[in-house]
Amino acid sequence: MIQMHSLVPSAAVLRNGAAVVLIAMLPAFAGIAVGQQQPQPPDAASEAEIKQFCSSIADAARDQRYLLQKQELEKLQADVDSRISVLETRRAEYEDWLTRRNAFMKKADEQLVEIYRKMAPDAAAPQLAETDVMLAAAIIMKLPPRQSSLILTEMKPDKAAAVASIMSSAGDPTTSKDPS
Repeated sequence: MIQMHSLVPSAAVLRNGAAVVLIAMLPAFAGIAVGQQQPQPPDAASEAEIKQFCSSIADAARDQRYLLQKQELEKLQADVDSRISVLETRRAEYEDWLTRRNAFMKKADEQLVEIYRKMAPDAAAPQLAETDVMLAAAIIMKLPPRQSSLILTEMKPDKAAAVASIMSSAGDPTTSKDPS
C-alpha cells in the first residue's frame, strides 16, 4: 500500500497499468499517514500531570543550574588567580628594574654634578646654557653657591634668569609637590 505522506499533490501513480491521479491531503505534508488521527490538545488531566512533572524536577533543575554556575565561577576564579600571579611576578620584576635604574641614575647624577664641579665656570656656563633648563637648574643647585654664582654670571642673561627662576621655585615651600 502506498502511504499518503510519500505523495505530492496531483502526482500520477501507475497501478496495474492504470493511471490513478491522487490528490494528497494536507495531513500528508504534516507526516500523518491516512487513517492516523491528528494530535489532540492536552486535556485538563494532562496539564495537571505536566505541572506535577515540572514541579517535581524544579529542585533538581535548580540544583543543576547552581552547580553549573558554581563550576563557571570556580573556573573564572582560577583564571583571575593565574592573572594575579602573573601581575605579581611582573610587578616584582618592574620594582627590581626600577631600583637598579634609580641607583644608576643617582650614580650618574652624582658623577655629572662632580664633572661640572671640577670645570671652570667659564667652560661650564656655555655647556649648561645649551642643555635643558630644568637639568641646568638641577645641576647648578647641587654645586657650591660660589661656583653656581660664577656659572650664572658667565651665562647669557635670559638663560641665567630662566635657571634662577626654576631654582627659586624649587626652594619655594608654597610650590606644590605634585607636578600635575
